Amino acid sequence: MDQQAGSGRFDALELRRQQFFTQSCHWLLTGGSGFLGQALVHRLLDAEQQVSVWSRNPAGTERLFGGRVSVFRTLDDLPDTVPLHGIINLAGAPIAGGRWSPARQQLLRDSRIALTDTLLAWLSRRTQRPEVLLSGSAIGFYGVHGDEELDEQQPGQDIFMSTLCQDWERSAEKATRLGVRLALLRTGLVLGNAGGALPAMLKPFRFGIGGRTGSGRQWLSWIHLEDWLGIVETLLATPEASGPYNLTAPEPVINAEFARTAGQVLGRPAWLPLPAWPLKLALGEMADLLLTGQRVLPRRMQSMGYRFRYPALRAALEHLLRDQEPPQP
Repeated sequence: MDQQAGSGRFDALELRRQQFFTQSCHWLLTGGSGFLGQALVHRLLDAEQQVSVWSRNPAGTERLFGGRVSVFRTLDDLPDTVPLHGIINLAGAPIAGGRWSPARQQLLRDSRIALTDTLLAWLSRRTQRPEVLLSGSAIGFYGVHGDEELDEQQPGQDIFMSTLCQDWERSAEKATRLGVRLALLRTGLVLGNAGGALPAMLKPFRFGIGGRTGSGRQWLSWIHLEDWLGIVETLLATPEASGPYNLTAPEPVINAEFARTAGQVLGRPAWLPLPAWPLKLALGEMADLLLTGQRVLPRRMQSMGYRFRYPALRAALEHLLRDQEPPQP
C-alpha cells in the first residue's frame, strides 16, 4: 500500500469513527469496573453515549462512575423494550494472580467462558438484539512461540493459556448464529497509568533495580491504552469488521529492549536481571507469560487503515510518564 492510499484509508476510517459517535447509542459492558472497562466507559460517556454495565456490585459501580451509567445485577433486569446497539464483553478475573492451580484455572474459565455463556444465553432470549458484540480475548491465544511473527491466522496450542482463550472465543461465536456481528479482541499488554501491568513493571526501575526478565530475548507485544481505545471505537463503528483482531502495537520489542527503554525514559539504571528460576518456582506454568512471550502483529487493523498513535515503545512510555512527578527517594 503506497503512502497516499494508506493516508486516504486512514482518513476515511477516522471520519467514519467520528461520524458514528455523533449519534447517541446504548452500549452494554461487562467488566466495566476493570482497568480497560473503566477507560472505555469514560470514553463512551465523553462521547455522550448511553452506557449500561452488568455488575455483581451495582452500588460500587454506580459510585465509580458518579451515577452516569445504568447498572444491572442480572441481565434480565435490562428490559427487552430498551434498545441496545452493542455489547462490549471485557469481564474476566486477572490472569496474573498467582500459580495456575486447578482452582485458579477454574476461576479464570468461569469468569470468562461461563460468564460469556450466560451473556449469550440471555441474548438468545432477547427479542431486540444488538448490532455488534466485541468480546474479549488475549494474545495468549497463540501459545508459546519464539521469534515467529504471529498474525490473526495463527492457530492456538494445547496449553492452558491458549485453550482458555480458544474456549472463550468459541463461546462468543454463538453471537453470529443470532445475527449479531462479532469482533474478538486479542489484546496484548496494555500500557496505561491508571492500572494494568505497567505501574508494577516500572516500580523496580524507579528504585534503580530494574532489568531484563529471564533471558530478555522473549518478545513483548504491547499497546498504548489510547490505541486500544481507538481500535475498539473503530471496530464498533465499522459494520464490516468481524472475526479476530490483534490489539497490539506494530512494533513489539524483546524484554531486554523494554528494560533499556524504560530505564532511559525514567532516567534510571536497568542493570539487575530477574532470573527465570524463581519465577518458575513461584508461578509454575504461569511463568510462561513472563518468560516466553509472543511476537504479535496487528495486521488486520493495519489492513483496515488504522493509524497507530503510538507505534513505538519509547514514544508510548514518554507520553505516559511525562506528566508524572519524579519518585521521591
